Amino acid sequence: MFSRGYRGTTAKPSLLGFGCMRLPRVSEESQEIDFEKAERLIDEAYAAGVNYYDTAYVYHDGKSEGFLKRALAKYPRESYFLADKMPSWHLKMPGDVERIFEEQLKRCGVDYFDFYLCHSITAKSLETFEKFDVFTYLEHQKEKGRIRRLGFSFHDTPEVLEKVLSLRDWDFAQIQLNYIDWLAQDAKGQYTLLQNAGIPVVVMEPVRGGALATLCPEAAACFKQAEPDRSLASWALRFAGSLPGVMTVLSGMNTLEQVRENTALFTAFTPLSDEEQKTLEKAAELYKAHLTIPCTGCRYCMDCPSGVEIPKMFALYNDYTLSQREGVYLKAYEALPETQRAASCVQCGRCAERCPQHIQIPEKMQEIKACIEKLQAD
Repeated sequence: MFSRGYRGTTAKPSLLGFGCMRLPRVSEESQEIDFEKAERLIDEAYAAGVNYYDTAYVYHDGKSEGFLKRALAKYPRESYFLADKMPSWHLKMPGDVERIFEEQLKRCGVDYFDFYLCHSITAKSLETFEKFDVFTYLEHQKEKGRIRRLGFSFHDTPEVLEKVLSLRDWDFAQIQLNYIDWLAQDAKGQYTLLQNAGIPVVVMEPVRGGALATLCPEAAACFKQAEPDRSLASWALRFAGSLPGVMTVLSGMNTLEQVRENTALFTAFTPLSDEEQKTLEKAAELYKAHLTIPCTGCRYCMDCPSGVEIPKMFALYNDYTLSQREGVYLKAYEALPETQRAASCVQCGRCAERCPQHIQIPEKMQEIKACIEKLQAD
């Protein structure tokens, strides 16, 4: 299994890591893990050279850690790397930090974690981590050898990341990175900050929760024309794995087919060539165009008799369809005066007659209105 050495040690986590958030379940309605099927996946991955296993206190309603205890018990402890996480949203009182950490060690059946993360740092959750002095507690656990490398997973802007990096010397960081979020969520900016700081990167959501394994017909055809026998998901995985400084690319594999395809890909891993990078960029543009409204911001549709800020509505919606940041979208939408919002559209159609891109603007305004109402209801 292709791997890159971790800085300062001879240990080498595999470039392909096993994410244990989407293990096979006994039914679609349940988070109960199908232990037999899931354990077979772990055995298959381990045999192929995967040695990095990522879990969390909350995965599968708290059952993922216990599953890994059973699945990895047959293997020498020093032969694999185990990563776990401290969830800020479960911290209600000072004693919770120690209680959760001790519970995690017990659930996993280990004396130490190779990699331990502050789970899902954002500007808001950072306040909780600091309130309960989590970093200090985890530093003490690291001094005791119960944590080998201390890091964090991250879901916010590069500006917030800069603040997090200033708090201590982190051993690694985990970010959402794929060829769509490279710009849509500024994964590029986050990655660059970590690269400049010399911090190894663990990649989560390289296939964007499976979305990049299907794509629209145009984007799929672009990839298939270049490499007919290569899967769409493999392009996404290779994009993440090709970046310098990426230590491990996590894949939430839940079928034997996925395990076999991914381990084969990383066993004989080859970074994207310049020509393949161009193909990926072209396919990404086709996919983004499929997801978004083709507004150029020319403003020929304006002024709207009802006051709707049409280009702004499209810009916010397009950003949301690519980033899926619901809170950010709602906040930006609701910050606008009511007359400028999609809900103020009266379907007069004057805008559509003037649009050079031939966008059916009234229909799209109804689509945006419905989307906002759904997000607000959730």
